[in-house]
Amino acid sequence: MPSSALTFKKSIATVSLSGTLPEKLEAAAAIGFDGVEIFENDLLTFDGSPADVRRIASGLGLEIAIFQPFRDFEAMPDPIRARNLDRAERKFDVMQELGTDLVLVCSNVQPAAIDDPARAAADLAEMAERAHRRGLRVGYEALAWGRHVNRWRQAWDIVRHADHPALGLIVDSFHTLALDDDPSGIADLPGEKIFFVQLADAPKLSMDVLSWSRHFRNFPGQGALPVQGFLDAVLASGYRGPLSLEVFNDEFRAAPARLTALDGLRSLIHAEAEAGHGPGLPEPPVCSGVEFLEFAVDAPARERLSALLSSLGFRHAGRHRSKDVDLYRQGGVNLVLNSEEDSAASEHFQMHGPSVCAMAFKVDDAARAIARAEALRCVLWRERVGDGERRIPALRAPDGTLIYLVDDKEAHRSIWEDDFHLFAEEQAGQPSATPPLLGIDHVAQALPFGRMDSFVLFYRTVFGFEPESLWELPDPYGLIRSRALVSPEAEPGHGVRLPLNISESRRTATGRFVSATSGAGVHHVAFATADAATLVEDRLAAGAPFLPIPANYYDDLAVKHPLDDQALEGLKQRELLYDRDGQGDAGGEFLHAYTDSFDDRFFFEVVERRGGYRQFGAVNAAVRMAVQAQLRDAARPELYLD
Repeated sequence: MPSSALTFKKSIATVSLSGTLPEKLEAAAAIGFDGVEIFENDLLTFDGSPADVRRIASGLGLEIAIFQPFRDFEAMPDPIRARNLDRAERKFDVMQELGTDLVLVCSNVQPAAIDDPARAAADLAEMAERAHRRGLRVGYEALAWGRHVNRWRQAWDIVRHADHPALGLIVDSFHTLALDDDPSGIADLPGEKIFFVQLADAPKLSMDVLSWSRHFRNFPGQGALPVQGFLDAVLASGYRGPLSLEVFNDEFRAAPARLTALDGLRSLIHAEAEAGHGPGLPEPPVCSGVEFLEFAVDAPARERLSALLSSLGFRHAGRHRSKDVDLYRQGGVNLVLNSEEDSAASEHFQMHGPSVCAMAFKVDDAARAIARAEALRCVLWRERVGDGERRIPALRAPDGTLIYLVDDKEAHRSIWEDDFHLFAEEQAGQPSATPPLLGIDHVAQALPFGRMDSFVLFYRTVFGFEPESLWELPDPYGLIRSRALVSPEAEPGHGVRLPLNISESRRTATGRFVSATSGAGVHHVAFATADAATLVEDRLAAGAPFLPIPANYYDDLAVKHPLDDQALEGLKQRELLYDRDGQGDAGGEFLHAYTDSFDDRFFFEVVERRGGYRQFGAVNAAVRMAVQAQLRDAARPELYLD
């Protein structure tokens, strides 16, 4: 699709948002939508007239783009046909009060509907003629579960046969793609006969299409349907009307309306840009790794966390020039402990306790990354800086965590030389006895239940990360669902990997984290090494609190994988867990060890990837969660650092 300066109006169906109808309208307007689809149930439960809705929307600067749905109209037996036309006239009255000229008629699902496309066309032509007399229009849409019409081409054939200027086609990505229907032919339709376009994505689920539609739709970019190809075909037809979101989702209906609306608008901006229309978006940044993680701590937590880091081989490498901030380093890993009062970190600590308050991604062009983030409606952050210190651009993730964008091409010196007093041994680059860490392998986050889609959309659209398959992890107290977002550049010690975890149960490790820390946040940090066995053995001797793994685990491991007795014993002595993917010589191996949790808020992991292993050892997560739960329940204080 060639680039175009055209920016489409953007709309959202009120059914996609939580709250009362006025609350939904306010949220859509506040986030920046141009218009809304008024869903009939929202109007029926509104304590006011359609004219009142029109005034509210107009006062907010919103256009009412369409009223929907009008159900079970076409191809009904004669006595019902007459009543349906009367229903249509009353619907037209409501439309005129609302101030919209378009109504959505969805294909009939009634058993009494007649399987006769010519009859359906005649009925819709009659409805369109009555609408035309009032200056109104009718859009016909194929429901994926329609009785006789469930594909866009069937609906188009009926619209074409009716041949009325006030009758057009409405296409919906979910109804098309849920049936694996081919949308490419939409490109050949006359764009002016497509009256309205609705977009929705969805995860791939094996269930009846009606239940799938009513409970699990999400915004473009959050699911697994090829919505972008659908939109490309629609825009190739010459369609120039609004792009609208119609999403039925139980979690969205329970979430704050503005958060959902922001995700929706972000998804439309991204989809339009990917289709080559609108002002376009700068390319996603190339994220080569995590430059640092910043922990929000107070003085006591700083002392305890620094002791834990020291046991893992980190050294105190420097102090910030103007703030109460310390740098700890090992190999390619930089960890910042921020105790500065009256700062973003201090606010984060007051809300969440000791926690990761910021991540810093190494990017090829920070200015381009910020421009893309702004276009996608991200909230930017400007930190207070002292004289001569580097100003690092930053934005906020959906949970409020800061994401700094470090562009090493901006200056000949690193941010550490600019902003920190590095200790003499650090400047000299003295080697550590511990095998050096290559970098941060992944940063896992715990999310409130129902927020996975929001985070997937954020990282996918802003940074170009790709979501991997969903895993279900058994915790002793419930089920955890995990899905990783991975940068295209990810390899051991490089790139960015972000596993995201949710759980309905408040008793699971993920559920406890979210409830104990008042929301989402970094759950654990994994460090990459080229030699996990040596590193863990060395650090165990130094008192690092790696989890004791049950002997039964290693007995089972001997059955699952072709490991000899010596290899198994080496893993067992070092509390190392093991996984592999692929087959034979093509398979990769994964060695990893976990620490116990710090204040039941986060923990660390050491990982070694061999032979192209790309996963996260999810098969071992149940063992880790069980051991951590046992340690916590036993309340054995000697297993925690004082």
